[in-house]
Amino acid sequence: RALTYVALQQKVALDDEQALISLLKNTYIELKSSEQGQLVFVNGEDVTNIIRNEEVTNAVSLVAKHPSVREEMVARQRALAKNGGVVMDGRDIGTYVLPNAEVKIFLKASVEERAKRRHAENIARGFPSDLETLKKEIARRDQIDSEREVAPLKKAEDAIEIDTTSLSIEEVVDRIMEIVNERIG
Repeated sequence: RALTYVALQQKVALDDEQALISLLKNTYIELKSSEQGQLVFVNGEDVTNIIRNEEVTNAVSLVAKHPSVREEMVARQRALAKNGGVVMDGRDIGTYVLPNAEVKIFLKASVEERAKRRHAENIARGFPSDLETLKKEIARRDQIDSEREVAPLKKAEDAIEIDTTSLSIEEVVDRIMEIVNERIG
């Protein structure tokens, strides 16, 4: 998401893998803890909220499908996790980025429910949002990510699947914490 945001800001063609790699090598992405949770900084700028906007969300799969971009981003993610104590989310964390993670959770929900959630999130953040458009975009992103050659979207064999369609955030957190406590105490 951070690289996608920078590429969009700098008007780098999302289908130009070499330009994206060059941009990535000159982009400093940093994660910082705060009282509000984890913050994402790009070249010193707090981009935590903006990387969740509709434009970035719709473009992220187009950037992530490039093998050399994936390779560099995975190396950075693995470096962040090398000392443990990390919680990561993403469509290929358990299968590709951290295949030996102690606990793997695969969250799923219907396209309809995910669109409703994203719509509510967009409205709360002051972003324009259309529910029907979101449904189409989410389904398209799922298809792109499931069909990409490098690290396609799929559940790790040892991941525990939780269908969150009808669960509240609190219920999902409670279930995840049960699993974590069962696995690592």
